[in-house]
Amino acid sequence: MRFQTPLVPARLIRRYKRFLADCRLEDGREVTAHCANPGSMRGLADPGTVVWLEPNDDPRRKLRYAWALVDHGAGHFTGIDTGAANRVVREALEAGAVPELAGHDILRAEVAYGAGSRVDFVLTHGQSETYVEVKSVTLSRRTGLAEFPDSVTARGARHLADLAEVARGGGRAVLFYLVQRTDCTHVAVAADIDPAYAAALGRARAAGVRVLAHAARIDPGGITLGAPMDAGG
Repeated sequence: MRFQTPLVPARLIRRYKRFLADCRLEDGREVTAHCANPGSMRGLADPGTVVWLEPNDDPRRKLRYAWALVDHGAGHFTGIDTGAANRVVREALEAGAVPELAGHDILRAEVAYGAGSRVDFVLTHGQSETYVEVKSVTLSRRTGLAEFPDSVTARGARHLADLAEVARGGGRAVLFYLVQRTDCTHVAVAADIDPAYAAALGRARAAGVRVLAHAARIDPGGITLGAPMDAGG
């Protein structure tokens, strides 16, 4: 996934109302950027953080910038746009770059299923269907370890319950963690942040839900799927 326009560096002034961030560009101008991340962004939204913004000139958009990356220095980045995870995974699925999910004939996105939910992707091969739910992972509280979630997510637990129902019914269900930060080598569940999510994941695994995790390759040019990553369990 390539960014549509070249990113520009800035310093974060503050993030507020979840979806807004005031930033200072290198020329001193202050701008407000859209923050496409509903989570807590723990450790990623401290004032003074170096960030990368994507400019746009779309008259339909109220804000002229979107917050795309956090720059950790030493060539490491975090992609903060949760929607980017789906775009990256979709590109990888269409290219057959995930061996466990390759060989499908049809890919559908945002398919209604379960108790009023929508699954990110359904892959069809003949009479077989695979339900894939993608989660963007950006939290890291210990060197090398990425964690999900970064805040309580009842929605995430509901998605796990729906995937578990698919598996119990004999279908194939996959939870796909995309670790959108380049300074981590493995991923785990932040059970202390959301015990209910951790319990739901345990039930989903027991029901037959497969858990996959991949790193992401990130730089100011774009984000692509990286190597498989240990997801534990």
